[in-house]
Amino acid sequence: MDPVQSVELAGTVAQHDLSMVTLFLRADIIVKFVMVALLGASFWCWAIIFDKIMRLRQLYSRADQFEESFWSGGSLEELYDRIGSRPLDPMSAVFVAAMREWRRSAAKGLSDREHARGALPGRIDRVMHVTVGREMDALERHIGVLASVGSTAPFIGLFGTVWGIMNSFQSIAATKNTSLAVVAPGIAEALFATALGLVAAIPAVIAYNKISNDLDRYAKRLENFSGEFGAILSRQLEEKA
Repeated sequence: MDPVQSVELAGTVAQHDLSMVTLFLRADIIVKFVMVALLGASFWCWAIIFDKIMRLRQLYSRADQFEESFWSGGSLEELYDRIGSRPLDPMSAVFVAAMREWRRSAAKGLSDREHARGALPGRIDRVMHVTVGREMDALERHIGVLASVGSTAPFIGLFGTVWGIMNSFQSIAATKNTSLAVVAPGIAEALFATALGLVAAIPAVIAYNKISNDLDRYAKRLENFSGEFGAILSRQLEEKA
């Protein structure tokens, strides 16, 4: 084969190469920035997804272990001493906060008088409610990133697509050639940005819905435990009185 023909053939193959790397390298600087931003958002979302899934799995396991110890019939004081002042999960934190308030009132000799006025049970309930809110706020951290990426990534990808198609039209006008060989690479580069937007958005939306539902169920479990534990403490105060 003639060397000139070989060079022309290589140029034609390179022009029609539509691999992802080639599409990225040939894209306009604005489209490249959009692609890099979408890839970064996608990796960030996957890091959050894996972190939340593993964290929730661990929390449910620890909650099962704590409830098994709590409902085993042992002494609440012994359980509190065993957990200590640094609980490892939100349910233990709710228990520790309530027991700490109970012990403070008992140490000051206020338990019976405050129970007669209904002050101590109400204060214990408020302490547990505040603890549940604080623990859930910590668990829900970064969840908003999934919602933001899921709602904005398709539009960012669409912006890259529109920009790429505008460049393709400019190339067509400059070359005055509307053949598929001229149009296809530019259109492919533009559509690649939309594809990356969907790749970032779809897992983010699915994971956001799943993790939000799991967090809601866990929050209800904490609220149910705090209600049951508050009733137990109130009953013990009545028995002491």
